[in-house]
Amino acid sequence: MDDALPALRLTGLRKQFGRPAVDGLDLQVRRGELYALLGPNGAGKTTTLRMVTGLLAPDAGRIEVLGTDLAAAPAVAKMKMAYLPDEPMLYGKLKPTEYLEFVAGLWGVHPGDAEPRARSLLDWLDLARHAHELTEGFSRGMKQKLALAGALIHDPELLILDEPLTGLDAAAARQVKDLLLSHVAKGGTVILTTHILEVAERLAQRIGIIRQGRLIAEGTLDELRARTQGSSLEDVFLALTGQP
Repeated sequence: MDDALPALRLTGLRKQFGRPAVDGLDLQVRRGELYALLGPNGAGKTTTLRMVTGLLAPDAGRIEVLGTDLAAAPAVAKMKMAYLPDEPMLYGKLKPTEYLEFVAGLWGVHPGDAEPRARSLLDWLDLARHAHELTEGFSRGMKQKLALAGALIHDPELLILDEPLTGLDAAAARQVKDLLLSHVAKGGTVILTTHILEVAERLAQRIGIIRQGRLIAEGTLDELRARTQGSSLEDVFLALTGQP
């Protein structure tokens, strides 16, 4: 595959719910980068991600995942990515090992590959000691980590995360951040939204800021700082979004 091919390309993406939620959004995310999509509440972040993953049909525009048109070949495009929403759903009567086996089967991962991959993910996320417990008794943070393991079980080229650190304590958040950086280091691409600007400031190689469904700024943190004369991402964000 051409390394210059974007992991994600959005062209003229639109979605309306009485009013425009996403309004002609043009966006490109490069392969092998961690990209943070930021914006105030109601800016269109989650709506955009749901359209990218095929959970929501756009009113207009084009979505390409690693060169595959989502509308023309949805099954092919979806096999290349995974999506972790801010409120992941698990099966409470399954154990982590059973859940990962189930998800791997849905993705068509061979059992001989799925088992060691699941074991490695549970070890990394400090869930191995809970591998034989029912997930219905898990804390929110444990459920969030298991859902991330499920998203990674088929080794997707593009990982899309909506507020992945919500409800995690400091240790769990560190584990998740390390896993995301490892995924990128191996050539994968991560797109995440977060209201924790410190996370984007420390992890993201490039940052896109949207407001009222449109991309209003994009670049590295240094490039955004130069544009606004802000010293922190918080300063930059507030200046660009016009918030007090």
